[in-house]
Amino acid sequence: MTTRHLITEPTPIGPLTLVAEGDFLTGLYMASHRHQPEIDNFGPRVQSDPLLLETRRQLEEYFAGERTEFDLPLKSHGTAFQQVVWQALREIPYGQTWSYGQLAHHIGRPSASRAVGLANGRNPISIVVPCHRVIGSGGSMTGYGGGIERKQWLLGLERAVPALF
Repeated sequence: MTTRHLITEPTPIGPLTLVAEGDFLTGLYMASHRHQPEIDNFGPRVQSDPLLLETRRQLEEYFAGERTEFDLPLKSHGTAFQQVVWQALREIPYGQTWSYGQLAHHIGRPSASRAVGLANGRNPISIVVPCHRVIGSGGSMTGYGGGIERKQWLLGLERAVPALF
């Protein structure tokens, strides 16, 4: 079995726990993240790891408004349906939002908006896999594993930054 390890990074939205398993980022959790597994499941804290340091660098660029996409090797553990939803989240353009219904339609399951919402809430790699870009119909701010305030902050950050060409 591949070893897991983590680092915790301070950010403008509070500390983020970055989890690596081998050569893949497998978790990015906010403080008080609703569906975060027990931290003991992530392995030991490390001082440096090339992947986690690269993740930190890309997050710093994102928070500074200099990055609109992440280029990191990801591996998520979940059901086949969750994997489809999490992949589709990565297709939502920076600075835009989709409703749960739009996301369900995008994956070819137009009547599965509730299931899409549940899968979205279980996304283990927040921000990098932008589950914060999914909102309720009519633009309502619905649940977010890291808290509605963080979701609003992230969406505000993305809308405030002009698209990079």
